[in-house]
Amino acid sequence: MNRIQILQRGRLLPALEARLAEAYDVHVVAKEEDLGACVAARGGEFVALVTSAPVGADAALIAALPGLKVISSFGVGLDALDLDAARRRGIAVGYTPDVLNDCVADTAFALVMDVARRVAEADRFVRRGDWPRGRFPLATRVSGKRLGILGMGRIGRVIARRASGFDMAVRYHNRRPLADSPHGYEATLKGLAEWADFLVVASAGGAETRGLVSREILDALGPQGFLVNVARGSVVDEVALIDALQQGRIAGAGLDVFDDEPHVPDALIALDNVVLLPHVASNTHETRAAMARRVEDNLAAGLAGQPMPSAAA
Repeated sequence: MNRIQILQRGRLLPALEARLAEAYDVHVVAKEEDLGACVAARGGEFVALVTSAPVGADAALIAALPGLKVISSFGVGLDALDLDAARRRGIAVGYTPDVLNDCVADTAFALVMDVARRVAEADRFVRRGDWPRGRFPLATRVSGKRLGILGMGRIGRVIARRASGFDMAVRYHNRRPLADSPHGYEATLKGLAEWADFLVVASAGGAETRGLVSREILDALGPQGFLVNVARGSVVDEVALIDALQQGRIAGAGLDVFDDEPHVPDALIALDNVVLLPHVASNTHETRAAMARRVEDNLAAGLAGQPMPSAAA
C-alpha cells in the first residue's frame, strides 16, 4: 500500500518528525539550496506540505507542487505563507493558534516586568561585581500603570487578562472596536501610545503592519513609556526604535522579535534599556507539544477532506 507523500520544509520538533514519519512517507528538505532540486525531481508526488511560520510557502513553491492538497504549518504567523495562492488552488491551510496564547502572553508580561524593574540589567550588575561599589539605580513600578495593546486578538485578550492581576488599566487599538471587549478602544495607535505607560505589540505581521510602530508612535509613547513586542519584528520600525532608545525618547523596550532574525543589530545589544529574547515567546515544552499535535490534526483532517481544527482560511 502506497503511503501519502509529504514534503517537509525545514526541521521540526524531533517527536513530531518521528510521528509524521510513522504515518506518512515524508521527504525532509532542511536546507534552502536543496529545495529547488527536490521540487524539480519530485514536485508532482507531494500531496501535502508541512512547514513552519518562519519558513512558510511562497507562490512559486505552491505552483511547483501540482498535486498539493494540504499545507500544515507549525506556528501562528502567516506572513510567510501565500494564502491567496493556496486559495486559488483550493488548498487547505492549517496553522497553530490558540494553543500558544498563554505562553506568549506570559512572555509579554515577563518582558514588561523585566524592562520596567530592570531585572536582566540588575542581574548583569551583580555578576559584574558592581554591587559592592554602589547601589543599583531605581526602577519603574508596574502595578497600577496603563497598558496599551496593539492587536486585541487571541493573544492580546490573554495579555489583557494578565494585566488585571497587576491592577492595570487597559486600552487597545485594532482596525475596529470589539463589541465584546470590556476594555477601552483607542481609534488611533498614536492616541493609544500617548495614553499608555506600556505599549505591547501583539498584532499580526505582514505588509499591512510593517513599520506601524513608527518614530511618531514612539515619540507619542514618550520618555517614560516602554515598548514590548511579542508579535513580529516587522511591525516596529527598528531603526527608529534604536534611535529612540539611544536618545532616551522612550524609557526602554522588551523585544522577543526582530526585523532580520536571527540577526540582532549591534546597536540594540549595546543598550542596557532593552531586554532581548531570541524569539522564544511560545518556547515551552507544553506549548510546543500542543502545537505539534495541532500540526498533525490539521494535516489529518485536510487529507481526509474534513474541516481543520485550525484553518488559516
